[in-house]
Amino acid sequence: MVSIVHESEVAGLPAGLGGRRQPLLSAARVPGSGIVLDRLSLAPGGDMMLAVPATGVAWIQPLEGETLLFHAGENHLLTEAQVAVLPPGFAATLTSARGAVLLYGEVLAAGQVDSTFVAKPPPFQLNDWTREPVLDSEHDARKRIYLVTPKLFATKAVKGEIIIYPPGTAAAEHHHEGAEHFMYVLRGRGTVYANGQPFPVRKGDVIHYPDRERHYLEAAPDDELVFAEFFTPADFKTVWVDDSKVCAWLPTGRDIRGRIPSREIKAHSVAAIVSPDDV
Repeated sequence: MVSIVHESEVAGLPAGLGGRRQPLLSAARVPGSGIVLDRLSLAPGGDMMLAVPATGVAWIQPLEGETLLFHAGENHLLTEAQVAVLPPGFAATLTSARGAVLLYGEVLAAGQVDSTFVAKPPPFQLNDWTREPVLDSEHDARKRIYLVTPKLFATKAVKGEIIIYPPGTAAAEHHHEGAEHFMYVLRGRGTVYANGQPFPVRKGDVIHYPDRERHYLEAAPDDELVFAEFFTPADFKTVWVDDSKVCAWLPTGRDIRGRIPSREIKAHSVAAIVSPDDV
C-alpha cells in the first residue's frame, strides 16, 4: 500500500553542530524497504558528518542554500543545481555559512540491486542537473529532467529524475515492476491516485509505492506540481493500464534555463520494457 508522510510530521534528530536529520523513509517506516531518505538541515554556521556504509551507495540533492562538502582534503560547493553520488565507504563533513536543506538518499545493499557494484563501485561525482536536457511528454505538457542515471553516475543501484506537471496535468495510470519507487514533492500541490484511491499531496511530501502498485498523479488546477522521483534498482519495467497511453519522452534541445544542454538524449519510450540505461 502507498505510504505518504510530510516532512513536518517527522521529528528531527540532532546531527553535528547546528544540524538536524529527519528520517523520511526507512525500513522502520516502510517494512522491507532497502532505502534510506533523510532531510538534512544545517543552521547558519552548522556542520554534520556523513558516512556511507561499505555496502551502500548514496546521493545528495540540495534543496535550499549552499553547502560545502569537505572530503579527502577538498571542498566541493553544493547548490540547488547540483546532485552528488557518494560511493561506498565515503566520509565527509557538510558545512553551511548561511544555512541549507538537503535530501540524502541511500541504497543500503547496493550489491543486491547492481551486479557490477562490488567489482566496480561508482566514484564520487557531482553533476549540474540544470544543464541536463529537458524532455517533453508526447501526450501532454509534462517535462522530465534526469538527476541520477547509470550513464551519469556509473551505477544501476538507483535512478532519479525531476518531473514537472503544469496546472491540471495528469499522467496515465501505470505500475512499475522490479523496483522500489518513491517521490519527494519539491513544490506545488496535487493528487496521487494509488490503486484507484486519491491522496492529496503537497510540497514536502514523500510518497513511497511498493512494487507493482498502480498509480498516477494529477497537478492541482491552479498549481504546478514538481517532484523528484527515484527507483532502486535503475532497471525496472513500466506497464500501462491502457497501452495507447504509453509515453514517449522527446528531446527539446534545451536545458531548464533555455540553454544548449550539456549532452544529448534521444527520444525514448517507457513502455513495458526494461528502463533505458543509455540516458
